[in-house]
Amino acid sequence: MNDWAPIAKEYDPLKAGSIDGTDEEPHDRAIWRAMLARYVPNKGVTGDPHLTLFVARLNLQTTEEKLKEVFSRYGDIRKIRLVRDLVTGFSKGYAFIEYKEERALLKAHRDANRLVIDQHEIFVDFELERTLKGWIPRRLGGGFGGKKESGQLRFGGRDRPFRKPINLPNMKNDFYGEGSAEKRNWSREGTRDWRTRDRDHERSRDKRWSERERSWAWGESERERDSKEERSRGRERKDRDR
Repeated sequence: MNDWAPIAKEYDPLKAGSIDGTDEEPHDRAIWRAMLARYVPNKGVTGDPHLTLFVARLNLQTTEEKLKEVFSRYGDIRKIRLVRDLVTGFSKGYAFIEYKEERALLKAHRDANRLVIDQHEIFVDFELERTLKGWIPRRLGGGFGGKKESGQLRFGGRDRPFRKPINLPNMKNDFYGEGSAEKRNWSREGTRDWRTRDRDHERSRDKRWSERERSWAWGESERERDSKEERSRGRERKDRDR
């Protein structure tokens, strides 16, 4: 627990798939896929990875010019790479921005996260593909993203850090009869008392119900008698009037 950290220092697909990094078995197939993957970072990507930001959740209509306009507030930009589909040329919703100075990088990382651009709240983090050891991208089952609906959430990143594990001490539970013999005898006697108490309660309840039924029956008989007497009186009155 002393070396525990909410942000992953080395990427492990099994840990990333666990909310606190303590899972021992994968809970979805994507984690198996990431564990079996042998991913090598793209050698065609140029630039300094320690001065590069990863910007995601962009509006598909957002352009490089708009990103330059927003992120140039934090410092001088060396390069912007908006990732596009090779076939259609449409934006995939994420980009990489390389700064000239580390000061500008840290300022953008601190202030630009959750900034709204073109009606979209963006996510900003450091580039991890070339800086985090063992990194596996989302398309191979890794990453730190995912949706609740898919059941493939990933943890250990800025957006979803690990939760600190709860380590409970190993204590005997007397509820299941562990501990001294006196406690076990007391618990058995207590259960007997509860049983007798339940039986008495059921008997008293049955007795009350029987008394209520009798009272209801008695009430119905009295009502019938009263109605018969009223009918007879009404007939006598009619006879007298005649």
